[in-house]
Amino acid sequence: MNSETILAADGVPITLRPCQGLDECGACVDLQIQIWGYNDGDVIPRRLFVVAQRIGGQVIGAFDPESRLIGFAMSLPGVKSAKAPLRSPTPYLHSHMLAVLPRYRNAGVGRRLKLYQRQEALQRGISLMEWTFDPLEIKNAFLNIHRLGVIVRSYTPDFYGVSSSRLQAGLPTDRLHAEWWMESERVTAILSGSPYSPPEIQETIVVPSAVSEWKASSVSRALGVQSENRDRFLSAFARGLAVTGFRVDSEGNGIFELARLQPPQPEQPHPGVL
Repeated sequence: MNSETILAADGVPITLRPCQGLDECGACVDLQIQIWGYNDGDVIPRRLFVVAQRIGGQVIGAFDPESRLIGFAMSLPGVKSAKAPLRSPTPYLHSHMLAVLPRYRNAGVGRRLKLYQRQEALQRGISLMEWTFDPLEIKNAFLNIHRLGVIVRSYTPDFYGVSSSRLQAGLPTDRLHAEWWMESERVTAILSGSPYSPPEIQETIVVPSAVSEWKASSVSRALGVQSENRDRFLSAFARGLAVTGFRVDSEGNGIFELARLQPPQPEQPHPGVL
């Protein structure tokens, strides 16, 4: 794919393009350490970024006017086996990491990186992308569900095990699994701002706006929210519900909206599912 130039919220031009060479892959390593504070046991090494590009994954960089890396998205290729709900082995991308420097986090760079990933994947005939995200992170949930149109119907407690990330605050690494059916009617409508009739909401799960503060000052309170919501998500998914919406109320609380999909599961990834 060709490079793409966008304007950040402060008017700074940002260039999106695939990373090139060892130095730019190394800059991705430096950026993840800067953002998450990983130790050597958790950091994704440069060699994996190189391999990801080689085997059909993605390493997309966001660069400032001085060609400094200010964000990146990295994905790995995968194959869904030929069992229900898919009729045949299906290639997909697992978007393992999205990183943006704090200065640019509210400037739309993260969303544009995801859209660049989507465009590149669709050009190769790949219509499904998945990734994990922390159910306590309100901004991430808003981006993933409300602005990109993912659905969620699975939850794994402590998915990555103990993490050295300072953002995790010592909590279990519980994760929701995002499914981005990139050519579906739902996603196409959300991305274009076209009318879309979502399924009827049957249940909501709330994340208090203060949970990020509790991670720093009262981890036990954050753990209590995580534990309660974990049980609710697992119960809802076991009953066939899926996360199909997310909103933020006037007090800043995040609200997951769950509904029953029709059809309950996609039979194959193609335009129109979900």
